Amino acid sequence: MTFNTQLRIPGPTPLPERVVRSMSRPMIDHRGSEFAAILGEITAGAKRVFKTKHDLLLLTSSGTGGLESAVANLVSPGDEVVAALCGNFGERFAALAAAYGAEVVRLEFEWGQPVDADDLRILLERHPKAKVVLLTHNETSTGLTNPLRELARVARDADRIVVVDGVSSISSIEIETDAWGIDVAVSGSQKGWMSPPGLALVSVSERAWAQQANARSPRFYFDWKEAKTWAEKGMTPFTPAIQVAFAMQEGLHMLEEEGLTNVYERHARMARATQAGLQALGFHLFAQDGYRSNTVTSALPPPGLEVAALRQLLDTKYGVVIAGGQGKMTGKMVRVGHLGAIADGDVVQVIWAIEQALEELDIAPADGRGVAAVTASVQGVPATAR
Repeated sequence: MTFNTQLRIPGPTPLPERVVRSMSRPMIDHRGSEFAAILGEITAGAKRVFKTKHDLLLLTSSGTGGLESAVANLVSPGDEVVAALCGNFGERFAALAAAYGAEVVRLEFEWGQPVDADDLRILLERHPKAKVVLLTHNETSTGLTNPLRELARVARDADRIVVVDGVSSISSIEIETDAWGIDVAVSGSQKGWMSPPGLALVSVSERAWAQQANARSPRFYFDWKEAKTWAEKGMTPFTPAIQVAFAMQEGLHMLEEEGLTNVYERHARMARATQAGLQALGFHLFAQDGYRSNTVTSALPPPGLEVAALRQLLDTKYGVVIAGGQGKMTGKMVRVGHLGAIADGDVVQVIWAIEQALEELDIAPADGRGVAAVTASVQGVPATAR
C-alpha cells in the first residue's frame, strides 16, 4: 500500500497544486514591468493580511533573515534589548540580537508556558534604556501562541519599539499589526502563505523607521532603506526569488478567496482536531491550555514510545512526516504541523497513521479511537457525548 506524502511539520508546508503550477511559468526580468506588477500585488495583499498601512518589505531570505534584518536595522552595538522567550525560536531571536552586540535582557519562561504581560511590564520598568522589545507570537518549538495583543500593548505603553516574530503565525493566526501597536512584524513564505521558502515579509512602522535612522549596526543585504528605495521603483535591490514570488501571488489569491476569517477558523478547527486525536492515542499535550497553537501541536509521547522510531515508521511506511522536539526537547516530543493548505481529511490521515504505527510498535492497539476523536472534533461533538 502506498500513500501520498503528508508533510505535517511546522514548515515548509505542502504546496497546493495551483501554487505548484504557478511556479512553472517562464523566468522573467526582475527589473521589468511584469515583476514590478507582481511585487506590487504581493506587497498590497500582504499588507491586507498583516493589517497594516505602513511599509511592507519583501526580502529574499528565510524568515530568520527577516528577523536578522530587524535587529540589523534597529539595534546598535551596546544597546539594551529585551527578549521575551519561552522556547527555541525565542532563544534564536535573543541570540540574533546578541550577535549584533546588543546587551540582551532575557525575560524567560518555562517551555510550554506563555510570556506573562505583567512580568514584561515590570521588567521594562527596570530597564528604561531598552528601546527594542523582541516578541515571539507563535513558538513552534513548543506549540504555543503567546498573548501578543497584551504583550505588545505593554511594550508600546512603555514607549518601546515592538518587534514580532510572526513567521509561523501571520496568515494563519489573527494579527492586527497596526491596531495592536506592533512596529515590526516578520513572516516567511514557507508557512501559512502556502509557498516555498525564499521570501521574508517585514512590516515597518514610522516609529521603526525613526529608530532605524539612528541605529549603527552594519548592514548591507538587509538594509531596509535600500529595500524601500528599490521597492518604490518596482524592484528589489538584489536578485529576488522570482518563482517564490509567483507562488506567493497565487497563495495570496487563495487566502483572499477563502477569506481571512475563514482561514483563521479553519486553522483553529484543524488544531482542535489534531489535539483531540493525539490525546485519544495517549499523547500528553505540552503547551499550556488556552495558549495552544493553531498552526502546530506539540505533545509528549505515551510511555514506552520512542519518538525517533515513531517518526521513522510514519515516514517510511505511511508517508506521514511529523517533526520532533528541538533544543532541550529533542527526542522528547512530537510536533504535528497543521498550517497552510490543510483540510479535515489530512488530519484524519495523519492520526490514523499514528494509530497504526503505535500498534506496530507495541504501544497500543489500533481500534479507531484516534480517528473517532478527530471526527467528533471537526463535527463539534462535545467530549461528554463521545
